[in-house]
Amino acid sequence: MPEEHRKTYEEFSKFVNKGILKKELLLIYEDALVKAETLLSIFNKEKWKRGHFTYKKLPQANKEPATESLENASKFFKIIYNILKMNKA
Repeated sequence: MPEEHRKTYEEFSKFVNKGILKKELLLIYEDALVKAETLLSIFNKEKWKRGHFTYKKLPQANKEPATESLENASKFFKIIYNILKMNKA
């Protein structure tokens, strides 16, 4: 967990422990934090692959990373879609 997220989480936890905020809010924050970290991880991996595989000329050399990129894009889309759908309701 990045330092700034850890500090935010710790401060948020203090409010919950003191009874100022409900634990439900902390659980929502935890869930959002896990999703954000997953998405950032996918983004960083895709960014690296784009730079690394862009210049390979053989299509078969790019098939495996391209397949993984499509799977990651699908996962990313589903998570974002569900977040937007929940916030719209």
